Amino acid sequence: MTLSSPAFTAGLVMSLSLIMAIGPQNAHVLRMGLQRQHVGLTIGVCILADIVLIALGVLGLAQLGGLSDKLHGALVGAGALFLMVYGWQAFQRFRSPVAADLPLASTSPVAQTITRRQAVLSALAFSWLNPHGWLDTAVLIGTASLAYGQGSTLFGLGAATGSVVWFLALGAAAFWLGRRLNSLRVWRALDGLVALMMWGIALMLVASLF
Repeated sequence: MTLSSPAFTAGLVMSLSLIMAIGPQNAHVLRMGLQRQHVGLTIGVCILADIVLIALGVLGLAQLGGLSDKLHGALVGAGALFLMVYGWQAFQRFRSPVAADLPLASTSPVAQTITRRQAVLSALAFSWLNPHGWLDTAVLIGTASLAYGQGSTLFGLGAATGSVVWFLALGAAAFWLGRRLNSLRVWRALDGLVALMMWGIALMLVASLF
């Protein structure tokens, strides 16, 4: 009954439609998958982080009428700064690609290995310091759930399921493609695209404050 519920299906579809756009969180999962570093851990943290935001929106913010103007501005400002820094790091890799930087380079004694703690903190940062994540999950999904009245919980469950399906698929695809995309040309193109994307989103966020 739950899986066939209109509210559950609507939440699932809305979640997938919002999350499939390539953003900071997706780019991070993609990179970790291609590097084959803590892929399962990264996916798990991103899924849990999304579920927390969805629950906050469906159970809390929707009933409160959304974020206050000050909190919204603070989130947008912090998110724009975060995206600018991340874009700069990707741009530096684009400008100065080094063979040793390849995630799977057999000649490199240290292939940019990170610890489990760093993997968790990075995934949380890309999930919770990303204003689009808050707006898409906590605000948009939370507000949309109101249309289903008592079925809002099912709507939230559907949205959470969409997050689980997407991140599992994205991580698996990136992991499978890892060795096939292990070249300086591919990684330089990816870093250049990520830098432009992050800076573009950051500029749009800053512009939205005025």
